[in-house]
Parts: sequence; C-alpha cells; structure tokens
Amino acid sequence: MFSQQGESYQVEMASGKRSKIKARDVLLQFAAPAPAELIEKAQALADEIDLDFLWEVAGTEEFAFADLGAEYFGHAPLPHEAAGLLFRLHGAPIYFYKKGKGRYKAAPEESLKAAQAGLEKKRLQAQLQQQYVDELKAGRLPAPLQALALQLLFKPDKNSIEYKALDAACKDLQTSPQRLMLSTGGIASAKQLHYAKFLFEFFPKGTGFPELSVPPPPALPLADVQAFSIDDVTTTEIDDALSVTALPDGMVRVGIHIAAPGLGVKRDDAIDALARHRMSTVYMPGEKITMLPDNVVAAFTLDQGKTCAALSLYATLDPADWRLVSTETRAEMVPIAANLRHNDLDALVTEEALADGSGAYPHKDDIAVLWQWVQVLEKGRMAKRESFGLRPEQNNRVDFNFYVEDDVVTITRRKRGAPLDKIVAELMIFANSTWGKLIADHGVPGIYRAQGGAGSAWPAKMQVRMVTHAAPHQGLGVDQYAWSTSPLRRYTDLVNQWQILACIEHGVTAPLVAPFKPRDADLFAIVSAFDAAYAGYADFQNTMERYWCLRWLAQEQAKLVDAVVLKDEIVRLTDLPLVIRLPGMQQVARGLQVKLDLVRWDEVDLNIEARLLEVPVAQAAPGGIDEVDDIEDIEGLEGIESEALEEAEAASEERVNDGGEDVQNDGDNNNTIKNQSDGDRSAVDSASDI
Repeated sequence: MFSQQGESYQVEMASGKRSKIKARDVLLQFAAPAPAELIEKAQALADEIDLDFLWEVAGTEEFAFADLGAEYFGHAPLPHEAAGLLFRLHGAPIYFYKKGKGRYKAAPEESLKAAQAGLEKKRLQAQLQQQYVDELKAGRLPAPLQALALQLLFKPDKNSIEYKALDAACKDLQTSPQRLMLSTGGIASAKQLHYAKFLFEFFPKGTGFPELSVPPPPALPLADVQAFSIDDVTTTEIDDALSVTALPDGMVRVGIHIAAPGLGVKRDDAIDALARHRMSTVYMPGEKITMLPDNVVAAFTLDQGKTCAALSLYATLDPADWRLVSTETRAEMVPIAANLRHNDLDALVTEEALADGSGAYPHKDDIAVLWQWVQVLEKGRMAKRESFGLRPEQNNRVDFNFYVEDDVVTITRRKRGAPLDKIVAELMIFANSTWGKLIADHGVPGIYRAQGGAGSAWPAKMQVRMVTHAAPHQGLGVDQYAWSTSPLRRYTDLVNQWQILACIEHGVTAPLVAPFKPRDADLFAIVSAFDAAYAGYADFQNTMERYWCLRWLAQEQAKLVDAVVLKDEIVRLTDLPLVIRLPGMQQVARGLQVKLDLVRWDEVDLNIEARLLEVPVAQAAPGGIDEVDDIEDIEGLEGIESEALEEAEAASEERVNDGGEDVQNDGDNNNTIKNQSDGDRSAVDSASDI
C-alpha cells in the first residue's frame, strides 16, 4: 500500500504502476513481510495444501476464507498463510464455489465427483490426442483416424480429438491435412483424394444402385430402317442412331433414333427416383458414374445387332436442294445395324473423301447423304445466328481426348468440326429444336436451353439459362432448344422424352395427361436441382482432367514444352489442355507459340510452375487464333484474376462449338476437353448443350 485516503487506497504494483482500490475490495491487509516475499511464501504454502483434506475441513456451509484458515491452521492465519489459503481456494473451482468477496462454499460430494470424472476424462483425451499426434509425426495413421479419414479432410468435427490431433500434427510438421493423409496411407493417391472429395459431397452413400427390375417397353411397330450410331470406341450409353431411306417418289427420309427409356421408366417410379437423384452421368478420364443402373442402360442402349425401343424423328427431304419437306415423330422398335466408332472412321471420313467419293467404310452412302444435308442445316443455323448479331462459329479449334488404362493416360488432339462430328452435332441440334417446337405447339411444358431474346441484340454477357417454355437459343441459331437426345445420360432429356411421348400419343389432350402439366412446380425444382448437380459434375470433370494432364507430364517426363498464349500471363500447352499462369511474363501477343521449362507440378493442389524460355517470331497458334479462346481451360486455373476471366468469356461468347454431344461428352475411358460454355460455366452453349 502506498497511502490511504478515506475509503480508498493508493497502491503501487511491482511494475511501478499505481492504482486506486476501494476499501470494500480489500481482502487482506498486512504490514510485513514485503509483498513480493508474501506472494512467494503464499504460493509455496498453497502448493502444499491437500485439497481433499481442505474440502473435508470446510464442511457444507458457506464460509469466509479467514475463518477456514483459523480452523485449518489451528490459529489465526498469518498474512502469508491467509494469502496461500486464498490462492488454493480460488484455484480449485471444482472443490469450492465462490460465493462472494473472500467467501466460498464446498462443492457437494456428487458434484465434486462428477467434476473430477470430467477432468480425468479430459486428461485421458489429452493423453490419447498426444498419442495420435506422435503416431502421425512418426508416419503412422492411427486406426480411429483411418476410419474417419474422409470426414476429417472434407467435413471435420473440429472439437473431436481426432481432428485436433491431425491439426496439431500438421502444424508441427508444417504440412496440410491432405498431404499428411497421403503420406500416412489415409488416402491412397492424389487421384483418390480428388475422387473421394467429390464422392463425399455428391455421393456420400456410394455410387452403387439397388437391385431393380427393368420394366419392358410397350408393344411397338417395327421400323423399316437399318440404323447406325456414331460414337467413341469407349461409349456404352448409346443414345442416338441415324438412318437414311430412299423413298419411291425420289425423296429421302432421314431418321434420328433416340433411345427411349421413357417408354419403360415412369415418373415417380423407383428408377426415376434414382435418375432424379443423380440428374446426370458423371464423366472423368478413365471412368464414369452413370445416371441409370447398368441393367437399365443395357435394356435401352442402342446396341449393334439389337432391335431397340426408340423415339424416332423422321425428316423427309428433297435431294434436289435438301429442302425439308416434312417431319414425323414415332415411338417404335428400331433395328440397329452397326455401332460405328470415331476411332475407326475419322481418318477415312474426311471432307475430301466425301467430296470425291473415295474410301471404303460401313454406311458410306448413308453418311454421304447426311453430309449433304447437314451442310444445309449448318448454313441455315449460321444465317439465323448472324441475324441475332453474332459472328459465325469457328470450326478450326482443337479438342483433346483422354484415354486411361491401368493409370496410364493417353491424351490426343482432335480437330473439332470433322464430318462425323458435324453430322451428329447438326442432327442433334435439329432434333432438339424440332421436338422443342413440338411440345410447345401442344401446350406442354418442357425443359429448354435459352439464350438471348427474340427480336433484340444479344447482350455481350447474356448467359444460357434453363427455362420451362420455348425461347430462342441465339448462340445455336435456333428458335427453341429442348435437350431431348441423351435420355440415358441426362435427366432433363428423360423428362422431355416423357413430354414428347405424351404429345405424339394424346395430341391436343397432351397438356392434360403429360407427366408434367403447365406451371408444374416440380418441373422448376428439377431445373434448379439439375443446374446445381451439373455444375458440380462439370467442376469435378475439370479437376480430374487437370490431374491427368499433370500425370501425363510425369509419365512422359516432360520438361521442355510448347505453349500458346491465351492472354497476358496465361498460356496453354499445345499438346495438352493444361493452362498455366506465368507471373511477370513479358507482354506476348495472344495466339503466339512459346517454349516453357516446366519446373515442378503438384498433383494434390493441381498447381504447376514453369519458366518462359523462348518467344519465337510472331505466328498463329496451331488450329488458328480461336484455339486459344478456351474459357473452360481458363476457368480451371486457380488464381486467375477476374479481369482475365471476363475477357476470355467475351471472346468465348462469339463462338459456339459443334462437336456433338456424343463425340464430346461420353465414353467409359475417354473424355474430351471441350469449350463447355453454358449458363453455369460460361456464356455460350457448346458440345454438351448439343
């Protein structure tokens, strides 16, 4: 104490700081010893006091610490004894409850025992947590953490001792939870890490299906055609096939035959519930997660040698000018004569070969007829597209196909717009547009892809959106566009197929009997759920494609590579759809090819570090300048500033791809990097939209 002034004291701390203390807040006054000495003696005494004995001495009534001191010590406590007792009481809240200034009450026996048990539990947990930390730091994953590996990485309970142990070990080792799990065996590989993260979010109960019987389609007439499909060699969900028939009056009838699961699967049945939950097949290099069970796919896929239930759109044409005379939609059984594969035919079916009639391959004459018509279809679409104020499509871009076998990846370049690509793409656009008009004319709602507005200039940033009424798709150059040609792989197409079947079966009464009625709230719910799922699936596909690009670099021991400048500091490898950002890169014109030194890459974070080695004389990128306008590649690169992304989007808006949905977006062990630019990934629909 420094001085007393009435009911207050001026006190000086050991640090020299002075404070004013009210008399009612003073618990102990003493003249000797010195404060520092008193605290030292009091603390030593407090450490010696047996809490259990003190608790017994205290009894059950409330007491003042000085009174307890007299009983405990057998005499009025000396200053250091009183202070030591006060320290001990205050530091044992489970033994003594504070009731006021210098007053306490011993805890009831039951409460004390419960509190002691809690402390013991915490002590054991801390001991177990430290044991986990020690094992992790030694490179071993404790069994309890093994069972919780995915939850600890992707949705941890941060109050659990398992998470606290993992977090502490990561801090001590200066690493991330993902890398520690990989190093200790919690996750087998970087590939499994990315895959597991996706499954944990979208398929927490696994990707398997329950056993379900497949309902047979109704009795249908047999089509007088020999249809054939055109797909990648790894495709198993064959949704579409084509046919060509010469009619007696000199006209030509082209058939577009779409697998018809809608004839067997009905709204709200068990199979529909599964398909609606998944919304789409999930694609990634090397594998896929199908929307429908294998036995359902097998029952409806358009396999070679089978006669399959199909929804057919027939277009009657005048071969003099390939004018469309009429269309007709039928549900029927279609003989599938062949499943043609791009891998076998792309080198044979070229524009030059179609022009001079050279080469020998299955359905050559049919393909030649289709080629004549799709050129007319494309010309009409382009005229419509340009009427909206858009530039013509660019067909000289390059796609990349992924093939994975036994964790060995092959990535091949493939020029977009090849004849077989264009045939499939244009005919699918035609079917989706025609059927979209069909259901709209019958007053039946459907799920449409729309872009822009009729009669107005297309805003620079107009996104593709999904709506339930017919509306123009300016990017594709059609008045309406309803996804209908992939019902085995997209739930929206299955929904639209039900609506189309209702129209052709019931005619003017279709709005009353269609599975989805006008203004059906459930249809809007499907649109919303599909958008969310499809965006998530697309992000995952981008992740896995980037992972396999990095795996290819390691596999091929790539060091010096060529790249194309996309914008400012952003480049893409010419032999891979891999985008890299080079901070501080000198100003280089877009489309210029440069040489890079790949320093290192990371398959966990999917990052890559490179150095610019050489900038040759200005030249166009392989495939033309439009090859670098790949918005999907840019979106897949972490950390790219929004300005670069916006500029790339603006460039992408001036282009729509014509690769064809089945060329671009299916296959068991194949995936194609595409300019996926729909409402959830960019500004223009592309191959996946088709």
